[in-house]
Amino acid sequence: MFRISSEGFSLDGRPLRVLSGALHYFRVLPEQWPHRLRMLRALGLNTVETYVPWNLHEPRPGEYDFSGLADLDRFLRATREAGLYAIVRPSPYICAEWENGGLPWWLLADPGVRALRCQDPGYLAHVDRWFDRIIPLVAEHQVTRGGNFLMMQIENEYGSYGTDRGYLEHLAGAMRSRGVDVPLFTSDGPDDFFLTGGTAAGHLATVNFGSRADEAFASLERLRPQDPPMCMEFWCGWFDHWGTGHVVREPKDAAATLEDILRAGASVNLYMAHGGTNFSTWAGANSREATTGEGYLPTVTSYDYDAPIDERGCVTEKFLAFREVLGRYSTEPLPEPEAPAPLLPPAALELTESVALFDALESLAGESVRAAVPPSFEDLGISHGLVLYTSGIPGPRGPYALSVQGLADRAHVFVDGEPVGVLERGGTESVEGVRVDTEQARVELLVESMGRVNYGVALGDRKGVERVLHTRQMLHGWTARAVPLDHGTPERVPWDAPPGDAGTSSGPVFHRGFLELSDTGDTYLALPGWGKGYVWVNGFCLGRYWETRGPQRTLYVPWPLLRAGLNEFVVLELDGCSEQAVELRATPELG
Repeated sequence: MFRISSEGFSLDGRPLRVLSGALHYFRVLPEQWPHRLRMLRALGLNTVETYVPWNLHEPRPGEYDFSGLADLDRFLRATREAGLYAIVRPSPYICAEWENGGLPWWLLADPGVRALRCQDPGYLAHVDRWFDRIIPLVAEHQVTRGGNFLMMQIENEYGSYGTDRGYLEHLAGAMRSRGVDVPLFTSDGPDDFFLTGGTAAGHLATVNFGSRADEAFASLERLRPQDPPMCMEFWCGWFDHWGTGHVVREPKDAAATLEDILRAGASVNLYMAHGGTNFSTWAGANSREATTGEGYLPTVTSYDYDAPIDERGCVTEKFLAFREVLGRYSTEPLPEPEAPAPLLPPAALELTESVALFDALESLAGESVRAAVPPSFEDLGISHGLVLYTSGIPGPRGPYALSVQGLADRAHVFVDGEPVGVLERGGTESVEGVRVDTEQARVELLVESMGRVNYGVALGDRKGVERVLHTRQMLHGWTARAVPLDHGTPERVPWDAPPGDAGTSSGPVFHRGFLELSDTGDTYLALPGWGKGYVWVNGFCLGRYWETRGPQRTLYVPWPLLRAGLNEFVVLELDGCSEQAVELRATPELG
């Protein structure tokens, strides 16, 4: 039995210091899980921690996915086979720089859900139904049932969001009633308002921080003297946003803070021990001002996090520094780290086939939806991708500004089929001098969504546009066609369509090429001379790239996505490229 007292943790009557590392199964391909878990052991850890993203497992209400990358049961079995204990954080909300903080997009389309992360009846009805599915699956792996799962989180950093203690009590009770009998816990920042707002009576409180361990634990002890010290998230690195610099933390500095934590007698969870990748459209977003939602900052595809085990699973200088510290607190010799999969040799690949997006709409887009004002992505039943909005401006009339309000998040604007500008949330949101010389001009907005905000009061970020104005006049009478971008998108592109001038188009255009391989291996895909878009490898969506914005300029391609023989590479370029070729490189470029 795993027990908690003011003296610390114990398992079956023996003291246990939890030395954990975060590794999210949904950011690593299943074939790579065993290697990454063994690397945690080699780092000096005895436990692995993972979130459970609700939106990955329930992409639409009542439709569940626990296969492939979402096979949580397989992952938990792999953690035990690797000789690790497990901490599971299946909260409805996870943050994690993940799309919408793990909350499904379709909650935003349900008129019965009036508020998130509180005792709103509509919201809790969905949470309870989700718990009916996920909690029994996880409970089977508890140490009380012969498994390796030690404890479960009630909600994630709730003190950073709200004060509804009844909500936390509801979640804890829902976990207990569905078979969870291991200890429950909360995790929050160490300040008093975090801990007074986010903790739950009768359950372990832990703290999250990146430095000043003594201060954090002193704050925890003042407010929760009965709880042993544990840092549930020791932020040993950080994540990046498009258009900002690449964040790194000096290994010796991070190792010194880890030493401070362990010297204090505390348990720890490294966040992240191994970050992985935000595949497909799962990267979230932040805002510069968490209390107002101002200043939208979408997160990059890589979740390397400057972690001790890098995105490809390699040893880093930080790994060696941490291993030296953790080795002094280990009760047995540490296994040696294992090499990752081999790298492919560098190569260049021409993408010789091209299809303009507008020529592929009949194959890719849903039915046209008519509305007086532009419907949101959520209204159209699309989680992410593109929506083509079409309306008209009556004329003739002189040149006025065409402005978009509530843009989320980027729009290519066309007037009578001609591109007139690219608008962006928080940036340029109008096109000047739009003139109408006829009775009506056709206006089209191709709107792209980026990640939904995953932290703070801006949670619940809706996508699309709210209103479009020509001068001070709202434009009405819209049609909208949704183009989902997912793992199946390349199969729907009509590659056999008659060739046109798509290859020289300013975008948006799909490009395709094939690479013959004699064997598989890891590689990094670079797109020099490209703009912004999405990449698929053998039908799997690697994620977004933004070559003109950075800081990330290569995408990690894991070996399980490749095969001996012919491999398909597809790029959807939205802004236009100077050359239809990509490169396979041996090293990453994250900024």
